[in-house]
Order: sequence, then structure tokens, then C-alpha cells
Amino acid sequence: MTSAEDLRREVALGCRVLDREGQGDFIWGHVSARDPQGRGAWLKGAGLGFDEITSDDVILVDRDGGLLEGEGRVHFEYPIHTEVLAARPDVGAVVHTHAEAAVAFAATGMPLRPIGHEGTLFTPPDIARYTKTSDLIMNAELGASVAQALDARNAVLLVNHGIVTVGADVATAVMTAVILERACRSQLLASASGLPLTWTHDDEALRKREGVYGEHQIGAAWVYLRRRLDPDS
Repeated sequence: MTSAEDLRREVALGCRVLDREGQGDFIWGHVSARDPQGRGAWLKGAGLGFDEITSDDVILVDRDGGLLEGEGRVHFEYPIHTEVLAARPDVGAVVHTHAEAAVAFAATGMPLRPIGHEGTLFTPPDIARYTKTSDLIMNAELGASVAQALDARNAVLLVNHGIVTVGADVATAVMTAVILERACRSQLLASASGLPLTWTHDDEALRKREGVYGEHQIGAAWVYLRRRLDPDS
């Protein structure tokens, strides 16, 4: 079992990786990991940017938003994390950011196409979209509705708001957010040309998903992003 202290370090590292990858939004956005003792979620504290987060800034929050361990304020949108974790026992970590290309892409209503490798991690079928509200997810009912839209997928676009990605661990959830932003940006760039698009057909896209973004490949890419932050890590 991963220790709470290890999870706090991973959450903090995930925040800094997301900042390095351009998904910081002042003090907004958050990363969480499931508490190994079932007490709730280890969540980035409120009021700090992704780039500032250390393990000391990661707090333990229960399903009702109560602060159980650590010092800091609880993000208003903690229900994204607690309700997704409650609905998905297979998920060990949750990411929510306001990734710019993903927000812009979701606003177009276009289906996400696997025009490069990145899109194959999410489609087929088309990526999930959450449209109940574009406002903050500040209560359990809305958090549960996000979890319902996510269903068994690895990501959901919160239309006119941001993204939620999940994984068995922090590394996978963060890498999923990074790859989703790249997939959305690539399609926006191609669409801006005004020319017809081509994309990988479904059978090949599913094969590419396993080959390009299998567990080993995702892990190796995560280690690379860690090295970019700290060459000695």
C-alpha cells in the first residue's frame, strides 16, 4: 500500500508537471489521490498555483469536504474528486484543470478525432462531455453528475469550463490530462486550415491506444516529465 506521504509527494509533483505543461490557471485547478485508508482524497490546497505546490500543501479531505489532515483551505470544487472517487473504485487519482485548448475545443462541439496519436487515448467512442452546468462543481449532486458523465472513461470535457481526467494513479491521471490537451490543440490547429481532415479509423486507433499509450509507455513519459522538473529525480 502506498503511504499517505508518498501520495502527497505525487500529488504535489503532478501539480508542478501540469504547470510545466501549460495547464496552470493562477490558483485554480487541482489534483487528488485516493487515501489508502479510505478516508477521502489527498487534494491540492486552495489559494496556491500549481507551480507552488509541495507535499506540505496537500491536504486530506473527506467526502463532505471536511479537512482531516494538513494545513490549508479546501477547494470549492472538492466534490469533483470525492464523488468521482466514490463512483469509480478503479480510480486512484483525479485531475481537474482549465486547459485552454481543451476548453476551446469543447466549445466547438466537434467530435474529437484521432488525427494524431494523442486522440487515440480517448476515441473511439467520442470523448465524454458534461453539459449540465459550466459553473463551479461545488456540491455532491453536481460532483456525482460529473462522475456519471465520465462513466467508465478516462476523461470528460466540462464544456465551457475545463477537463477532468482520471487514472489508477497520479502519474496516469496527469499524463491523461497532458495528452488530452495536446489532442484538442492538434485538432483545433488542423481545423483552422479550413481543409478536410483525415483521422485514424477506429480499429487502428484502438490498436494504437494499446501500443502508444500502454502502461509502460505512460510510465516512461511520466518519468521523463519528472526529470524535466528535477534532473536528479
